[in-house]
Amino acid sequence: QMADPFLYNSGERSPYGCLGHEEQIEYLKAYVCRPSFFTDKAVVVVHDVFGWRFPDIRYIVDLIASHGYITICPDFFKGTEPWKSTDHWSDFADWMKDHDPMKVDKEADVVLKYLKEQCGAKKIGIAGFSWGGMAVHHLMLKNPQLTAGVSLYGIVRDSEERYNLLNPTFFIFGEKDHTISLDQIFLLEDKLKQYCKVPYKIKVYPGQVHGFAQLKPEDMKPADKPYIEEARKDMIEWIKMFV
Repeated sequence: QMADPFLYNSGERSPYGCLGHEEQIEYLKAYVCRPSFFTDKAVVVVHDVFGWRFPDIRYIVDLIASHGYITICPDFFKGTEPWKSTDHWSDFADWMKDHDPMKVDKEADVVLKYLKEQCGAKKIGIAGFSWGGMAVHHLMLKNPQLTAGVSLYGIVRDSEERYNLLNPTFFIFGEKDHTISLDQIFLLEDKLKQYCKVPYKIKVYPGQVHGFAQLKPEDMKPADKPYIEEARKDMIEWIKMFV
């Protein structure tokens, strides 16, 4: 019996007053937050199964923007319903068929075009969480326009062609993630050592479960807080190094 993929306690979340705004970009809606000064650097944030409106992901967008990046979270589900924590897990496989994290290339292109042409972005990074972590892993193999990627607890599928990353990529995992075994993480590390020609990093955060890094401060448990903050600091530092 495989554990429910991506299942983490989305529980009661405190409301969040966003700092950015929503925009229409071609056929996509997107949440955009800009720093208070001009910059030609941008970061795309890829949401998890709970979609682009989920408060946690908007908090992350605002956090990255506060470090000096035009930050954008497009609706990669293209207006279809995100997964809701009240949905039945037996339906998850069907839902995933219509929400494949490997089929994000067209949306990524729309967003990259917008960032370059409308926002003057010269360097663009990407960070994705869970479902979005898988999407980032995919895009870092396919899209050379992304100068760096951070994949947070994206499920690792073993196949040879998943290791030839085009640009620097950082993989963040929680030690107690029931959807990603440590064996899978060690295998990923092993294969990257063999095949990867660009800088990469894999880090496992002690005691952390799936979804740990996107909690807002008031939703964190005191024991987890140092690891959550460390993961976010690591994510920002990776982006700053390469974007």
